[in-house]
Amino acid sequence: MDVLYGLHPVEEALKAGRRRFDHVLVARERRDDRLERLVAACRQAGVRVRQEAREQLTHVSRTQAHQGIVALVRPHEFLAIEDLFESDPSRAANGARLVLALDGIEDPQNLGALLRVADGAGVDGVVLTERRSAPLTAAALKASAGAAEHLRIARVVNLVRALEDLKRHNLWVVGLDEHAKTDYDRFDLTGDCVVVLGREGAGLHDLVRRTCDHLLRIPMAGGVSSLNVSAAGAVVLYEAARQRRATAPAAAALHGPRPASKPVLKQKGLGS
Repeated sequence: MDVLYGLHPVEEALKAGRRRFDHVLVARERRDDRLERLVAACRQAGVRVRQEAREQLTHVSRTQAHQGIVALVRPHEFLAIEDLFESDPSRAANGARLVLALDGIEDPQNLGALLRVADGAGVDGVVLTERRSAPLTAAALKASAGAAEHLRIARVVNLVRALEDLKRHNLWVVGLDEHAKTDYDRFDLTGDCVVVLGREGAGLHDLVRRTCDHLLRIPMAGGVSSLNVSAAGAVVLYEAARQRRATAPAAAALHGPRPASKPVLKQKGLGS
């Protein structure tokens, strides 16, 4: 069983209904309305609840940041890349698909923060790699504040192959790279696209970079050359969400099917 800890992760997993709960542990020492409401919701859903000493919850979760609640749940079920070819029917989108692909994110805090951003920005699905990346641990789930429970997440062995598969299903692949020529906010992100974010510090792998149809950068006015990957992801994904809200009635028709050749997409404010 997987371990979930913290009020948000347990509450969102219960609300999403995608995981089977084995049981929930609650610290005897904690008494407050929010925890009591969550315990009542667990019992209403038929989940067994046990009271234990706080030290036992710390032992099970291996952290003191459990906020007085720990759940034992069925492991997260990852999707295949084929499951992300179509948009998520539960998302009220503008008709265009938006996928986030992570190229070797190693810090579970960054992974969790990006999943939280992806959920908030209305992403249809997330692509993770099986190797050389942070696993979806309890720490990452805690950092996502439960958002991971509402996302469609595919885990793949080869990211380049997965991106090529998404291309064949009419999604454009757009990578974030500090050396790119085009600013993220001068690019049309309203069509079907995959936003690819690279590793902390090193950025995109060379093969992944070459697989991208377009590379975008976040201009920096200060002394450092780039943002933390989770901050950069928030900037770009919310720009995509902003553009999609602004052009919702016409967004689905902006790009049309992906052609065999590689044309230049419309870039805002550049005379096109």
